[in-house]
Amino acid sequence: QALIPSRPHPVWICTGGCKTSLVPSTDKPTLRVSTYAMALRQVLSQAAVALRVQHNPYSHLVLRSLSRPYSTPVPTDRVYAESHEWCKTVDGVATIGISDFAQSELGDVVFVDLPEVGADVAKKETFGVVESVKAASDVYSPVSGEVLEVNTELTSTPSLVNSSAFEDGWMMKVKLSDPSELDSLLDGTAYAKSIEA
Repeated sequence: QALIPSRPHPVWICTGGCKTSLVPSTDKPTLRVSTYAMALRQVLSQAAVALRVQHNPYSHLVLRSLSRPYSTPVPTDRVYAESHEWCKTVDGVATIGISDFAQSELGDVVFVDLPEVGADVAKKETFGVVESVKAASDVYSPVSGEVLEVNTELTSTPSLVNSSAFEDGWMMKVKLSDPSELDSLLDGTAYAKSIEA
């Protein structure tokens, strides 16, 4: 905005209606830098809000957390799918859930959707959904067969998937239709190496 002198002395009037003091000088008057700096800061602040730009002061902690290797022991009494489901078989019945590594990546679990008892599931096909505060993720069956039982405790306490992924957080029990499918799954040692990579 143009500045219009109102008198020969160094008091100038802004065309926007505001007064801006100048430093007396025989040279061209110079506006105080702080006046424009404050105005510029306000404009940039409003622009940032409009664009919903946010600064996370804890981003270095997040990056440090992501770079920390997974160190929780992986049980060796079961087998694992590359999609992070585990399968523990006793007398032709497989108990299935997601690994502790998977739940740690998902974050706090708030909802678990499971199949109906009596439903048929197929290897590598979706059988349910796990919803966390971060995202909703499909869960895949590592084997084929008939659903004999589902963990109804997860309906009221989905956080069991976080607190006890390998035990109380199991999801379903399946009567195997093809036990040979277990041969293509990873043992505990191989799975542990895969999540360390």
